[in-house]
Amino acid sequence: MLDFEHARHRMVEAHIARRGVRDKRVLNAVRRVAREQFVDEGFEEFAYEDSPLPIGSGQTISQPFIVAKMAEMAEIEATDRVLEIGTGSGYAAAVLAELAEHVFTIERHRSLAQQAERRLNAAGYRNVEVMVGDGTKGWQEKAPFDAIVVAAAGKSIPLGLQEQLEIGGRLIIPVGEDPYSQRLVRLTRIAANKFEEEDLGGVMFVPLIGEHGGQDESTRSAREVRPPPLPQQIARAAEDLPPIDDPAFGAMFDRFGSRRVVLLGEASHGTSEFYRARAAVTRRLLQRHGFTIVAVEADWPDAAQINRYVRAEERQSDAQPPFQRFPTWMWRNTEVAAFIGWLREYNRDVPDHARKAGFYGLDLYNMSGSIATVLAYLEKVDPEAAAVARERYGCLMPWQNEPTTYGRAALRPGYRTCEEAVVRQCMDLFERSMAEGDGDLLDAKQSARLVASAERYYRVMYYGGAETWNLRDRHMFETLDQLLEAQGPDSKAVVWAHNSHIGDARHTDMGTVRDELNIGQLCRERFGARAALIGFGTDTGTVACASDWDGEMEVKDVNPSLPHSFERMCHDSGKPSFLLDFGRHGQLGADLAAPRPERYIGVIYRPETERLSHYMDSSVSLQFDAFVWFDRTSAVTPLAMSADSTGKVPDTFPFGI
Repeated sequence: MLDFEHARHRMVEAHIARRGVRDKRVLNAVRRVAREQFVDEGFEEFAYEDSPLPIGSGQTISQPFIVAKMAEMAEIEATDRVLEIGTGSGYAAAVLAELAEHVFTIERHRSLAQQAERRLNAAGYRNVEVMVGDGTKGWQEKAPFDAIVVAAAGKSIPLGLQEQLEIGGRLIIPVGEDPYSQRLVRLTRIAANKFEEEDLGGVMFVPLIGEHGGQDESTRSAREVRPPPLPQQIARAAEDLPPIDDPAFGAMFDRFGSRRVVLLGEASHGTSEFYRARAAVTRRLLQRHGFTIVAVEADWPDAAQINRYVRAEERQSDAQPPFQRFPTWMWRNTEVAAFIGWLREYNRDVPDHARKAGFYGLDLYNMSGSIATVLAYLEKVDPEAAAVARERYGCLMPWQNEPTTYGRAALRPGYRTCEEAVVRQCMDLFERSMAEGDGDLLDAKQSARLVASAERYYRVMYYGGAETWNLRDRHMFETLDQLLEAQGPDSKAVVWAHNSHIGDARHTDMGTVRDELNIGQLCRERFGARAALIGFGTDTGTVACASDWDGEMEVKDVNPSLPHSFERMCHDSGKPSFLLDFGRHGQLGADLAAPRPERYIGVIYRPETERLSHYMDSSVSLQFDAFVWFDRTSAVTPLAMSADSTGKVPDTFPFGI
């Protein structure tokens, strides 16, 4: 196995260089700093994820990219004296210390300053001095400085910091009160009373607190007028939902009936209320608003069998039962079976065959089967690699902060040597399946598209990362677009997929940190206001899930939501279920635009590492047009639990329901 030093080198370089940092001295400095020494205990395995991590006192350790970007913009030379405002964990100071002769750093939180000093000393940095104080005043006794780097956003550039710059010195600082309009500024002192200012682009930082900056919440006047707490605002704006089985439930969503595409999310792949609610909304949209396409996050050939059933078309005699691969419970459950049965009955009364509602899979062909092929092959040739791959496939979600898993898999020497054989096996699987097609024109067109992208998909799937995610979501969006085009300009579609697919990725860590996109973003770009993105969430209850990819289904308790998360705000509103329509409540939408943790549970749920495994910073009111809340939820019921007395799963699904 390649050593961890090489793995870290590869991962950090890929994250930072991909986002535009080109200065070799800066890249080398970042590589030399052992970031795991500057994170809190228990977070070491996540040290090389390109995202912030909590460090106490409500602060975070900056992501490697932004540290590298600011260092590059500061143009630090080996003989420079550098002032840093906002020591935090000490990580950025260590990177600066690799570049400069001496670094002076100021932290307003004494506990963080003391901890950072211990970490810097333990890491061997003797050219760094740490001070507890008001960073907006700078460090007059140590001035002038060749460069000043500020790790918090000021309303303006503090005059005291400008005056402490050497002639020719550079000050890098985010400026702006609104997190969504902050700009990174470089101020260069070109003469005693002359400065040159450059805009380096948009950023998002915590506010700069101090005498010449913003005010700490704890020091605000008690008489200062403040908006009501967010849970109270949510309670006022929330529209109470009737029971899901009440026809009035679906009627609550008539406001979205004129849209071309309505995307309905879920915060997990195993929650009954999410499936039942989506079914209720979909029934209403089909019955009252002319929707004819139900497109779901499922493999195309499996969904095609359901489509033939609900449209009363001839069943393929040699077709395998659908949804037999992991995770079987995701679509093979009583909630979906009830909707499929209703959809078939609904279509009986639609005289025009072309206007009958269809059930279609958006996902790349046979993703689960392909993963199974990879695992089976690796089990034979390299069981250790198979174990790592199994773990990694369980983390192929953008909210998973487990980069070491990917590094361990992709950097094993045996992994690359297996690549060609595994991709060939996947292609063989694909080609055999294509040969069994039924000749339907839409199926044939879809198959042709899949043939064109299958080899590339299987190859990138083998290694994982943002390219895998983006290829998959682009494919799902293009499939949706093909379905709409096939049914004409008046066609309308309902999409069922996870929140991570249907919420606009540009307003989550997926887009801002990982350069990932999704169906929701692509729909907004294509359809604009004719697309409605509706998220779903919960606080506690139970969920059907697995602990690892291809593992047994379990029913686990869902942990109560984290403090300060969006889910906790909804829970603290005191309402059991509601609809939040952000378009009708401008001020609430603005207040919920600030990034905060949002929970995502896929087919894998690991409550023991929930903060890192299942939360991602998101701006919920920008990510979605509306949000559906169920405070307490329950697991879906797999059809296996509805088997006959022999325990046999009903293989005739859906034709036997």
